[in-house]
Amino acid sequence: MVTLQLKTKQVSFYLLILILLASCNTVKRVKDNQYLLTENKIEVDGKITNKERVTNIPLQKPNTEIPFLGIPFKLHIYNLARPNIDSILQAKIYDDSSKVKRKIKLLSKKQLRRELQARRNFNSWLKRIGEAPTILNEDKTEKTKNRLRAYYFKRGWLYNEVDYEIKRDSNKTAKVKYIVTKNQPSVLDTLKTTISTPIVDSIYQANKNESFLKKGEQYEEDNFTKERSRINNLMRNSGVYFFGEDYVRFEIDTFKSRNTYNSELIIGNRTIRYDDSTNTKPFKIYTIKDVNIFTDASNENRIEGNQISDSTNYNGYNIYSFDKLRFKPKALTDAVFIKRGEIYRDIDRTRTSRYLNQLQMFRYPGVDFVPNEADSTLTANIFLSPRKKYELGFSFDVSQSNIQTIGFAFSTGLKIRNVFRGAETLDISALGSIGASEDVSDSDNTFFNINEFGGSIGLTIPRLFFPFNTEKIIPKTMSPSTRINLSATSQQNIGLDRQTLSGIFAYNWFPSEKVTNNLELFNIQYVRNLNPENYFGVYVNSFNRLNEIARNIGYINDTETLVNAPADFSPADVFINDVLSGNTSLTGTDDAFIDVSNISQRQDRLTEDNLIISSSFDYKRDTRSDLSDNSFSTFKFHVETAGNLMSGISSLTGTDKNANDRYEILNVPFSQYFKTELDYVKYFGLRGRKNVLAFRSYLGLAIPFGNSNNIPFVESFFAGGPNDNRAWTAFNLGPGSSQNTNEFNEANLKLHLSLEQRFNLFGNFDGALFVDAGNIWNAFGNVEDDPNSTFTNLKSLIDIAMGSGFGLRYDFTFFVLRGDIGFKTYDPSLPTGNRWFTNYNFGNATYNIGINYPF
Repeated sequence: MVTLQLKTKQVSFYLLILILLASCNTVKRVKDNQYLLTENKIEVDGKITNKERVTNIPLQKPNTEIPFLGIPFKLHIYNLARPNIDSILQAKIYDDSSKVKRKIKLLSKKQLRRELQARRNFNSWLKRIGEAPTILNEDKTEKTKNRLRAYYFKRGWLYNEVDYEIKRDSNKTAKVKYIVTKNQPSVLDTLKTTISTPIVDSIYQANKNESFLKKGEQYEEDNFTKERSRINNLMRNSGVYFFGEDYVRFEIDTFKSRNTYNSELIIGNRTIRYDDSTNTKPFKIYTIKDVNIFTDASNENRIEGNQISDSTNYNGYNIYSFDKLRFKPKALTDAVFIKRGEIYRDIDRTRTSRYLNQLQMFRYPGVDFVPNEADSTLTANIFLSPRKKYELGFSFDVSQSNIQTIGFAFSTGLKIRNVFRGAETLDISALGSIGASEDVSDSDNTFFNINEFGGSIGLTIPRLFFPFNTEKIIPKTMSPSTRINLSATSQQNIGLDRQTLSGIFAYNWFPSEKVTNNLELFNIQYVRNLNPENYFGVYVNSFNRLNEIARNIGYINDTETLVNAPADFSPADVFINDVLSGNTSLTGTDDAFIDVSNISQRQDRLTEDNLIISSSFDYKRDTRSDLSDNSFSTFKFHVETAGNLMSGISSLTGTDKNANDRYEILNVPFSQYFKTELDYVKYFGLRGRKNVLAFRSYLGLAIPFGNSNNIPFVESFFAGGPNDNRAWTAFNLGPGSSQNTNEFNEANLKLHLSLEQRFNLFGNFDGALFVDAGNIWNAFGNVEDDPNSTFTNLKSLIDIAMGSGFGLRYDFTFFVLRGDIGFKTYDPSLPTGNRWFTNYNFGNATYNIGINYPF
């Protein structure tokens, strides 16, 4: 270990020297009388601004630097390339006939050409992934000055002034400072309206209080854009079918005063274009005359002119089919928001398209309108092209974790659409996996000693399956659906092995485009441990601790072990029983007695069968607009209760409790707890498309009560791993400041914080610098445990672990391959005063491999 650390320090020292040498040569490719732009500063009213929208205005920006290090990495890569590679090869190779002859003897002409072309290709690659030096161009500086003027003009400072200063030095570098004086802003004095069509005018006047243009407010160009969009949406959702944003114009008068301006809103009549002329007419309100739904309007049926063979009318909707009608009419009309006799509304068209897409029954559903000028009506035609009824899928995955050396998993699924003719979807799936792990309890030591097999069947209903009408509470505009799922798995996981049965009945709906709600009315899980007698074969550290204690008190001699032979009551279990029963020299105040008690408690908790009957609610808000959005936030809230209903029924019916004072169902005690989780992620987009500062905060808490003294293992929290605190492996951190040697450390309280700076290195290679902080604790009587593992008050926050490090990622577009190295920056398991940077080196670092970003 010492040798490794010394070598690491030497490598780090040489790397630092190379970086310093490279940083002294940033102007290597800068010609005489040229200057490398190294800094842009924008001073607004005497103060330097760092607002992203402002700092992105300059047309020329300094070369990209690695955040916090200030190294223009891409520039150094570019500088490695030779600007005149062909001339160099000509002078060094082709012009020297003797050298050419020697190389041809060794390589042949063809191989020589390939070698030289490889040099050219490598040189081109360096230029491509690098970044050419930003050479100061005063013409662009002048244009930037005008762009800054325009920026502040659009935001209300109509008479702003902008100038700039350039500082050049003898090292061929230059800095530019832009000086902005905003002066007094201009506010709206009067807004005049000139609207030609009376009905349009009346609609506008009835809703003018919602205008983005208000008297006394500062000029903002974006508000005119928003107001134009608002008026267009207002008219299009008030029956004015032929209205468009082009009809809305604004004229602005700024000559009255430097501090005020006047504006006029102008909306003309509808323009109708003929072949060789145009005409204007007042706008009209259009209503829906008919709604026609074509259920199998595939290209074949429409192009070949096939005839309608089946039709029906349901609640005012005309439903047609070229073949036999496969859908119940209500399943289709529930997805349509356009109604006969009502005025035309754009939002009804949008909702109809969105709902039909969410059904996943049809390919590219279309909604068209045919206007009838004579009576100002519209005929709505909805064209549906059904997807295949049956769809078979298959997936394969290779994985690695701290539990298994390597694992192979596969799954297959059959999707059956419109299974009950109500646009329902039935999913039948099967899964299987095998993995390899070194199981010390397995004398045969079979290579693939982990396996899991299972299957599930799920039904999705595109509405709330409930005995009462829920339209007033959750209207169909929120696209509600019901999910019913049954699954079973059997798992051999290097020791305990278990079977799991579960059933879920849940509702899902979307209150808005950014918000998703999910209510699991019932979630029933039954976990049966198949091999609990092999507990100490899996949890070897606990077994070794028992042997150590047994030898120390003379229970066994130094050459003996508590043989963990699978039996109803193994020697290790006998020893635990003797200690807790007072049949040894240990007393309740001895540390060894407490250790045995904790081991026994943990054994009981991890080997008992679990029956969990819970209900939960999940709220998610995601403000991300699209995949290119780098400034957004997500908030997730989860609340769950388990066992309350069964506890109430057991109490009312007078059900007897077992020897541990717990109610049982089918001889299995059911769990009772309250659980909640809060997860907030915020992205800050900085200069450059891939330059992002990402922040995450997480709080999880599970409180046992009533029929439970602790939280089931499957519902507890763990810390560490590639998506958590990356300086520790999964399950290896905590609880608290305890020096736990358990194979799987878990608890019922978790706090986590992460801050990560992401940036592009070159090409598809990205880098990251990160800091992770957090830990897990036992709290609220979850277990009788070591005080160092328990959260007692805010002073326990001193045990928050901190890791920091860096990562390298490769962006494949459809996913990101990630490698992170985490260093233990603050380790709460070490003695106080020796926790900071004690094991901060590559030898004690944790190396993580993951897919996509950690948050």
